[in-house]
Formats: sequence, structure tokens, C-alpha cells
Amino acid sequence: MAMSFEQTGAGQWRLDVTGYTCPHPQMYTKKAMQKIASGDVLTLVFDNPSSGESILAMCDSEGNEVFERDEHDGNFLWKIRKS
Repeated sequence: MAMSFEQTGAGQWRLDVTGYTCPHPQMYTKKAMQKIASGDVLTLVFDNPSSGESILAMCDSEGNEVFERDEHDGNFLWKIRKS
């Protein structure tokens, strides 16, 4: 599956990186976060569990808040608010 990044509403974005392995999910997440405005929310969908640690560390270092984390059928769905 190809990566997809789209706006889903006012201040709402979705990045789907399922099927990708490290370091690609983190790199795509970083690029997406650079493109959105402060206060916007990115819904991140990924299926590589090891990517979660890298993405959490990146969000912590950049001051972005991971405020919701769900897992369904091997897919992770996280919501990240840009600082």
C-alpha cells in the first residue's frame, strides 16, 4: 500500500503508513508534522510496532502531544497534536 497524507477536516489530517518498516513511518510522520499548523491534529495509522517507540521519542523531543493511542487488528491509530 502506498503512503497517503490528506486533510480530513479543519485542522485535521490523516497519514497512513501501513506496510512500511522503520525508519519510514517516523520519516513520513516528521514530514507530515512539518506541513501542518500548530494546534492541528494528525491521525497516524501504522502497522509496524517498533515504529511506535521512534515516533513517541520524536514527538517528545519536538513537543508534540500523542494524546490518543488505539490498536485494532494489528493496526495502530494514534492522534498527535502539533505544538
